[in-house]
Amino acid sequence: MPQTLDQAVAVAGYYPALSNSVLRQAIGDERVDAHFVHAETTFDDREVRRHLTVLVLTPTRLLRMHIDDGAGHSTEGTHEASATIETALLRSVTNLAMTHVIHHPEHFKDGDAPSELVLAVGWGVHSRVELEPASCGDANCEADHGYTGGITGDDTLVRVSAIADGDDTVRALSDFAQAVQRAIQR
Repeated sequence: MPQTLDQAVAVAGYYPALSNSVLRQAIGDERVDAHFVHAETTFDDREVRRHLTVLVLTPTRLLRMHIDDGAGHSTEGTHEASATIETALLRSVTNLAMTHVIHHPEHFKDGDAPSELVLAVGWGVHSRVELEPASCGDANCEADHGYTGGITGDDTLVRVSAIADGDDTVRALSDFAQAVQRAIQR
């Protein structure tokens, strides 16, 4: 594992020993061609949750490691973290989409970083099914028309913003996405 990836995980500060151990095991002896590390904190009504997503590009694979905080399953309420590695062969990457969000586009100049950047990569591992009751269009109809819905690929989605993450992080995700684009064109 390259020192730059090891350092990026350490700087993210989210269980670096655990993160690097899981990454080393997944990468094995392959060369790392590019990587992106994104730490995120989310807030809800009762708690703060931390997440870490690491994307790694090797000559043959795209790896995604995600670690979440969580309360333990024991009665003592111990703390735990769950680390998941997903691996896709580059030849199985079916799509890559980057959404550039520009605040105040009238002031945008070539070379400016976007205000937000969203990278979506699909390789057919996960899909999300969204269903809702079907209807015939008659407001008075009480018949059961079954369900309607769609299946959406939901493999990897990473969103960064200049406000929350800084321009350097937005550029780093853009650089990583370009490296993946080049790799899947081979």
